[in-house]
Amino acid sequence: MPQSIRSTTAARAAVFAPLAGGGRAELVAQRLTDAIELGLLAHGERLPSETEMARQFGVATVTTREALETLRDKGLVETRRGRDGGSFVVSKDSRAASVDRRVKALSRVELRDMGVYYTAIAAMAAELAADRATVDDIEHLTASIGAVDVTDEASTRRGEGNFRLEVAALSQSARLVREELRLQAEFAPLLWLCLREPAYRESSRASHLAVVGAIESMDGQAARRITCEHIADAIEWLLEAKVALEGKGWP
Repeated sequence: MPQSIRSTTAARAAVFAPLAGGGRAELVAQRLTDAIELGLLAHGERLPSETEMARQFGVATVTTREALETLRDKGLVETRRGRDGGSFVVSKDSRAASVDRRVKALSRVELRDMGVYYTAIAAMAAELAADRATVDDIEHLTASIGAVDVTDEASTRRGEGNFRLEVAALSQSARLVREELRLQAEFAPLLWLCLREPAYRESSRASHLAVVGAIESMDGQAARRITCEHIADAIEWLLEAKVALEGKGWP
């Protein structure tokens, strides 16, 4: 497994993993934008230097410089000069209304298909993790779950994304990690709308602990089944939310 994927915090490592599609500045900018939108890079967080980021992504320094310029134009990054300077993340405000409009615009078939595709990736990662995780990996996953504040929606959303990426990393497949990150950027704001409700935040933690238990027992089928059930519940909630939004009659 590449060291860039199998690190202390796999979710963050996945953000800065080498690019598979070449060294274009747009790809670097998109990877960082996705990570900021998902909360994997927090507001105020200092990014690696242009040189270090270029090394991690496997691109030229001028490429990361252009990517950071794009993020500054979007208002997602600000650069400060001086000894304590650097490039820092600037998170945007919540886009709840925009997400609700996306849900209403998508058909039930599209939402279910989204769930099917995401389930295929997440479930396979969980199954492989059960065969390949170490004792240290199990301890790290358990600690990550415990660090999530389920009384806070934003914390639970970050925890959901981090957990899925950590499990993907334990599959020891760099491609699965990259696909998980891409799908999170595309689907997660919709898929995990259920985390608006406290009961679902508690349910999310319980599901994560159950998956860790299955991984620890080296029971890949159980890890797959629990993952499938968790995502299926989120999709059913999403479909009910769509019906409710359509009933409100706003555009």
